[in-house]
Amino acid sequence: MTAPPSLDIVDETFLAVPPSTVAAVFAEPASWRRYWPDLVLEVYTDRGDKGLRWTVRGALVGTMEVWLEPVLDGTLLHYFLRATPADAAGAPRALGLRELRREFDRRARAAKAIALGLKEILEDGREPGVPPRGEG
Repeated sequence: MTAPPSLDIVDETFLAVPPSTVAAVFAEPASWRRYWPDLVLEVYTDRGDKGLRWTVRGALVGTMEVWLEPVLDGTLLHYFLRATPADAAGAPRALGLRELRREFDRRARAAKAIALGLKEILEDGREPGVPPRGEG
C-alpha cells in the first residue's frame, strides 16, 4: 500500500471569462513549463473546456488537476495538487514538519499567483455581470 501524498493543495478562483478561454491557456504544454518549471507533467485526462489532469514528476511525484467549472458568467478555476516531494532520482522523500509546511505554503501561494495572474490578463478589467468587450 502506498503512503498518501504529503501535499494536498486545493484552490479556487473565479474568472469572469468562459471556460474555453481558460482552457486555451492550459492546452499548450509550453505554458505548463512556465507555470510549473520544476515539474514534468503528463496528461492522463484531457477534459477539453473542463480542464486537464496530469501525473507529476520532477520535484514532486503525484497528480495535479485544473478543473474548469462554468459558473454564472465565468469560470471557477479549481486547482488540485496531490503530491510528495521527490529526490533527484524521482523517489518520494520525507520532509520534516517545518520543511513540509514551507513547501505547502510555497506551492499554495504559487497556485494562487497563477490563478490571479490569469484573472488579470484574461478578464482585461471586465467586472462580473458586464459583457466582455466587443459583446452585448
